[in-house]
Amino acid sequence: MKIYSLIKPSIVSMLANKGRTFLTVLGMVIGVTAIMIVFSAGEGIYGLMLSQMESFGTDFIETEIKVPSTKRGFEGEAQGGINLLTGVQVTSLTLEDMEDINKIPNVKDSYAGITGQEQVTYQEKRKKINLLGVSASYIDIDKSEIEEGRFFSESENRALSRVAVIGIKVKEDLFGQSSPLDKLIRIGKNKYRVIGTIKERGMIGGMDFDTFVYLPIKTTQKKLLGIDYVIYMFHKLVDNNKAEETAQEIVTILRENHDIISDIDPMTGEPTTAKDDFRVVTMDEMMEMLDTITGALTILLLAIVTISLIVGGVGIMNIMYVIVSERTREIGLRKAVGARFSDIMSQFLIESILITLVGAIFGIIIGFGMSWLIALGASVSGLDWNFIMPIRAYVVAILFSVIFGIAFGLFPARKAAKMDPITALRNE
Repeated sequence: MKIYSLIKPSIVSMLANKGRTFLTVLGMVIGVTAIMIVFSAGEGIYGLMLSQMESFGTDFIETEIKVPSTKRGFEGEAQGGINLLTGVQVTSLTLEDMEDINKIPNVKDSYAGITGQEQVTYQEKRKKINLLGVSASYIDIDKSEIEEGRFFSESENRALSRVAVIGIKVKEDLFGQSSPLDKLIRIGKNKYRVIGTIKERGMIGGMDFDTFVYLPIKTTQKKLLGIDYVIYMFHKLVDNNKAEETAQEIVTILRENHDIISDIDPMTGEPTTAKDDFRVVTMDEMMEMLDTITGALTILLLAIVTISLIVGGVGIMNIMYVIVSERTREIGLRKAVGARFSDIMSQFLIESILITLVGAIFGIIIGFGMSWLIALGASVSGLDWNFIMPIRAYVVAILFSVIFGIAFGLFPARKAAKMDPITALRNE
């Protein structure tokens, strides 16, 4: 009954000043809406990246180039990544390394890859197109599928054959609706015979695989790029439960092949990866990195959203001071008839919390709707984006509202509770 008697005047006051109440809760509505969108978008991005990773399969280990660093741990990895982005080339990962890795009992098969870009011409049509030089085993390991024709063979790869398999968008750009099979396209200075097309694959990891021309890796190395190294490898495993020990075997082989003598970490007694010119990553490690990235992104965005909530909270505090000023005589009267310090504090704190909760409710509704629209727009754009609103989004929204209601209502409520009843009653 006491709670109801405290809530009732607060509701009456809010309804009596609808315009002021609306402006007061607006900041909280915006903040809570942003919280809902952040959590939903975080889940959507996580699901999108997860589906893209799973499109490669879950029984793989990836080996990729890495710039060695003089520093250890995360700082060394970051330094190597920056060096790679700024154009530092690592040329030590080779097809011979892949052959040695394929001898590991738990490695079923592998393929290597390297990318490039060249002018591709067919009749009067010209376009700068991404090239993907891969091993012949690519089509057996990757989840890409042939739509028309065939993929090149290992014998064609060894013979440096000038054959090409094209993505669906390349086919549409160069050939329209006609069949590209056995047609000759010019890549660089030489002509290549189109022997197949790849089914639509879409965007994965920031790359649109439908815009690639797939070539035998040795042909790409010798006839187009003039190199003898690769930039990454994928290894298909026999038993995924042995991924960690298989990854360690790959590391051992590559360190021996590349004459790398690792430093020993004095804390763990294990070799460090600072001098490695490669990185071996299991799918479990990729999942951990994905969790870390999306978690850090969510925290960062929530920190930004908190600024909006603080702005809204300051608005609530200012309005609560106005309300206290308007109801000075009421406060004096209540204290004169026996209201205690805690009674006045409770009344104004509850009013502040009610205002923030109203903002939270509208923010949740609007945030839910906007998140659904974002997911719908992403799906229409071809992204594998599912609408998910996790329970923690509602919990955080309500929790933040109560905390901010108490935090920004505390000082006005304390001011009201400390009023002298005689002075308050004299107020006009």
